[in-house]
Amino acid sequence: MKIRTFAIAALVAATPLAHAEDKQAMSPYIENALIDVCKAAMSDNVFRMNKTIKSYRLKTKTVALKVVCNGEDITTFAANQGANRTSERLERSVGSVGIQDIAMHQKLQVTFDLD
Repeated sequence: MKIRTFAIAALVAATPLAHAEDKQAMSPYIENALIDVCKAAMSDNVFRMNKTIKSYRLKTKTVALKVVCNGEDITTFAANQGANRTSERLERSVGSVGIQDIAMHQKLQVTFDLD
């Protein structure tokens, strides 16, 4: 429970860093977690993506709504990389459509080189 609380606190604490104008660096742990999740989504292996998301104690819905990979939301990023199965899984995790305040959703962004 302490690790989950720490992970949530770390994500919340890093959110302002991701939106800073001077592009301050985020913690290496969070950056590696985001890169791992993006690479897992790009792999088109739903099992690998779910395992990676769970290993960082995240929820698939949170990842689908808040993670940005190379300037694109993770669902679009996966689809553009040809990972249709993981893209569809992320889309399904969002669930039904509802009205929400867009300003409430702060996205975390990471840029990395594709191997």
